[in-house]
Amino acid sequence: GMGAAGDMLGAALAELLPDDARDAFTSELNAAGIPGVHVSLDPSVKCGITGTHLTVTVNGTEEKEGGHSHSHEHSHHDHQHDHAHDHSHSHDHHHDHSHRSLHDIHHIIDDLKLPEAVRTDILAVYRLIAEAESKAHDKPVSEIHFHEVGTMDAIADIASVCLLLHKLAPDQIIASPIHVGSGQVKCAHGILPVPAPATAYILKDIPIYSGSIQGELCTPTGAALLKHFVTRFDQMPLMTPASTGYGMGTKDFPAANCVRAILGESFAENQPETICELSCNVDDMTGEDIAFAIETFLQNGALDAFTVPCTMKKGRPGVLVTVLCKDPDQKQMTRLILQHTTTLGVRSAIKKRWVLSRTESETVIPDDMLANVTAPNMPAGSKTQELKTTG
Repeated sequence: GMGAAGDMLGAALAELLPDDARDAFTSELNAAGIPGVHVSLDPSVKCGITGTHLTVTVNGTEEKEGGHSHSHEHSHHDHQHDHAHDHSHSHDHHHDHSHRSLHDIHHIIDDLKLPEAVRTDILAVYRLIAEAESKAHDKPVSEIHFHEVGTMDAIADIASVCLLLHKLAPDQIIASPIHVGSGQVKCAHGILPVPAPATAYILKDIPIYSGSIQGELCTPTGAALLKHFVTRFDQMPLMTPASTGYGMGTKDFPAANCVRAILGESFAENQPETICELSCNVDDMTGEDIAFAIETFLQNGALDAFTVPCTMKKGRPGVLVTVLCKDPDQKQMTRLILQHTTTLGVRSAIKKRWVLSRTESETVIPDDMLANVTAPNMPAGSKTQELKTTG
């Protein structure tokens, strides 16, 4: 692991998209309206591994770590390079260092032409960074000012990751513990230990480690994105990979400076779970007593409990009572069956079952859609429960 930076996470996730969807992603991001920003995905090789570098230019200039800007002179960036000269003000911002507060950034994010869910994520991630900066500098969040170029660059990195995760829509996101690097980092205020104070604040409650590599491997943006999106930090789970993405950093280290993202099916979904099936036959219980017994089993943690009519010896009508439960509950459930039915014995069998994972979501039906519906007793704007299953 080589830590995480916003642009590296974005590039790794972009590689998980099918080829045709990648261009659509950069077009959508470039049309979103981040002031002065142009984003492109470029091939990059580190330590012999080919991956993608997310190139973010602000007013035709690529912002590098450490705040050094340099103009692009690659042929495929020529149009951007010329574009920088058309703006008479494009150079001024380096001198007047215009700063933006969280309030200004709020407006910029609100106005982005991106799905609402994506804008909400971008704002939440940006807020994590602002809170961390405010803690590190001991100033209220409202007084934290971000340097303009760095800000637009960060918004582009954050927007790229939020938009990509919106498109990929994984059920869960698992990340390895974070490699933060070691040594010291130069910043506007002097030389600080790695991880820098803002990064360290964001990484609270997250497993991190420091290896032999000197330098800042995890940036505040990378840390905030991981904190916001990751379901849990753990070793790689048992999974079947469908695609792998490599996001490349700017700097060169002795090890490949990249983030790897793997998209796949978790194995749990394809594996059957083991349950216990308990059953008995009764022919001398009233309907009321059977109903009460079934209710009791369900209240005490049975996965399911049901009866089937059956014909018993000497042609007597009877009832087959079946209770499904998790293996650890087997003893307690057997005791309940013996207590609440007239049976003298309970049979048990271990069964396997395959289960779809379920999510519940509420859908509000707009009033105008209900206007033509004449269902009785259905108040306007009523909520319906929608159960979505994914397999």
